Amino acid sequence: MNRTQDIRIDDYAYELPDERIAKFPVTPRDSSRLLVYNDGVQGSYRFTDLPGLLPDDTMLVFNNTRVIQARLRFRKETGALIEVFCLEPLQPVDYALSLQSTTTCRWMCLIGNARKWKTGDLSLTFEHEHRPLMLRARKGQVHGDGYEIEFVWDDASVTFGELLETLGELPIPPYLNRKTEESDKTTYQTVYSKIEGSVAAPTAGLHFTPAVLEALHSRGIPCEELTLHVGAGTFKPVKSETIEGHEMHTEYISVSRALIETLRDTTRRVVAVGTTSVRTLESLYYIGLTLSQHPDATAEELRVKQWQPYEEEARLTRSEAMQQIAAYLDRTGADRLVSATRIIIAPGYRFKVVDGIITNFHQPRSTLLLLVSAFVGGDWRAIYDYALTHDYRFLSYGDSSLLWRREAAQ
Repeated sequence: MNRTQDIRIDDYAYELPDERIAKFPVTPRDSSRLLVYNDGVQGSYRFTDLPGLLPDDTMLVFNNTRVIQARLRFRKETGALIEVFCLEPLQPVDYALSLQSTTTCRWMCLIGNARKWKTGDLSLTFEHEHRPLMLRARKGQVHGDGYEIEFVWDDASVTFGELLETLGELPIPPYLNRKTEESDKTTYQTVYSKIEGSVAAPTAGLHFTPAVLEALHSRGIPCEELTLHVGAGTFKPVKSETIEGHEMHTEYISVSRALIETLRDTTRRVVAVGTTSVRTLESLYYIGLTLSQHPDATAEELRVKQWQPYEEEARLTRSEAMQQIAAYLDRTGADRLVSATRIIIAPGYRFKVVDGIITNFHQPRSTLLLLVSAFVGGDWRAIYDYALTHDYRFLSYGDSSLLWRREAAQ
């Protein structure tokens, strides 16, 4: 029996012409196209058709994260341009607290042109409410591709979030091969985004408009929310020959007690809006499984490891797993589960929570394509061939698909 870890990433390659990559979104958002896949059959619709295509017993789950302007550009006295890309907070470790920090905070960052920054601080000076303010960046320890960066500024009335909003740049995906434009500040956010922390948008949600959400409400289809802060690892290519050599990035999740209780009800089909919602929902199952074996597990022990689903026997129902989390929240007096996941979903994975996915069309050789393949029973190539031959637009600003889970030997 082949292990999931032995999957060759070259088996998930396809030819994606540059002209099929959408550089900008369509206007309005919900005029994008929608490919519907169910049990081997594809069909073409408009995204505005979505509410009428969902069965009555459906519930949608959205990721309400909001993209921060995470890219800062510093220029040294020598003229060298250094880019500091904020990935995740280190001190304070909580996203909300870090963005609310005054005078100092510490983040894990990527650094562009790092060889030009050997010693000393970087600084930016700008006007804030008619007075000068200076932001300094101090380079600390190296962790793989990332660096610990301490930010220090000289005005306690200004938060780090406000600094990013003033000085930062929205980090659109590198495969768009263009600079961020003012319009991206609106179009690269979902209309329901609330919780700041992502450095990439949960792009499946970019198609939703207030009109589509109202149509879902009129049909009585519940729309629930969770939070997963998307990291730059979303764009990290798989460079190893097999996926065993690929290290998944850590993503931070927050799920309310109310949603946990809702997921205990198995009479509704769960449709995840985007792969980020999929990873969060499926991670919940394994957090529940850990709690069933170790009720006193620490927060660190509850984090979902990359290969955990392939190493543990899944012996709980979805409802039982959610009950374990609800009991844990009772014991700890919390009203939401805050944790992290490095889960990789690839062929060989068996879905425990999600019945349908709304998602865009993903890059060749990507972990997101592996997730799609696992969900449709290995039928991804037929779906993507259909999309390519029917003029669908690809990647973050491209068209959408509604995929229903297909159980098949993989």
